Amino acid sequence: MRRFNLGHLHIGLLGLLTSFTLTVFAQSYPDKPVRLIVPFPPGGATDVVARALSAKLSPIWKQQLIVENKPGAGGNIGADLVAKSSPDGYTILLSSPAEVAINPSLYSKMPYDASKDLIPVSKVASAPLVLVVNSSSPIKNMNDLLQFIKNKKGAINFASSGTGGPQHLAGELFKSMANVSMTHIPYKGGAPAITDLLGGQVDLFFAGIPPALPHINSGRLRAIAITTLNRSPLLPNIPTISESGFPGFNIENWQGIFVPAGTSNSVIQFVATSINSISNDKSYYETLSAQGAVPSPLPPKEFAIFVQQETQKYSKLVKESGAKAD
Repeated sequence: MRRFNLGHLHIGLLGLLTSFTLTVFAQSYPDKPVRLIVPFPPGGATDVVARALSAKLSPIWKQQLIVENKPGAGGNIGADLVAKSSPDGYTILLSSPAEVAINPSLYSKMPYDASKDLIPVSKVASAPLVLVVNSSSPIKNMNDLLQFIKNKKGAINFASSGTGGPQHLAGELFKSMANVSMTHIPYKGGAPAITDLLGGQVDLFFAGIPPALPHINSGRLRAIAITTLNRSPLLPNIPTISESGFPGFNIENWQGIFVPAGTSNSVIQFVATSINSISNDKSYYETLSAQGAVPSPLPPKEFAIFVQQETQKYSKLVKESGAKAD
């Protein structure tokens, strides 16, 4: 007679119960509004992406995805709020590179541990920067830029919208890869940086495409190169820095969803799958495209690897530049 193994029965029932619980939980989530924390003021790139997400995910989830702006400390205030919130899936973060990949190296003290307190869920969108100069500049391409720096014997400067941001670190990466010297001039935002570039007070600027595009189209600024590996749909005729003699150069202003550590895998997978499902939606694509961005969903494991690579890259650049936020 075959003996009945109670241990195997217990394990089997436990597995079925766990599977059933996760399935029921996934089906019931969300059963109330979800807070989407944006750690920057309204109107910026991250805020625009957040509101595009809310418009598309709320009908799918049959619950409101409420965008809440919690700016301050380079994004740390909003990110800390999420890191310390209940891991139930009802408070999530839309992060830029700053909060998880740059600030841990930029700030001497962080209110949260980005690598432990926040779990990557999905990359959402990606936007390049564009290297621009005043239209009166002799610089028309990357070769001209190198010659200009040589002629000036390093007496050249570049603007950024603030110390330690992607615009600043794009300049630092270029300095490192080209082995050249340039002086960083930080501004309090992209608008004043563009104003001084137009006025001839600075030589070049790694700008966000949307604020630079009207001046490029009017002929007051000249676009030299794109900072990502792929060209921008908004500037399809402008080459990338990578294809202009610096293979692998890649600085992107991306956004991604993070949740507090301890959030269930079922919630993580549900949110990631939802984001992927809207990536081909025409109106969603058009909203992002107007910001110079494209949908770029990555599932949790791949996104976690991406974040780790970004953190390593920016840690090196911050250290080399000597940048400090406090």
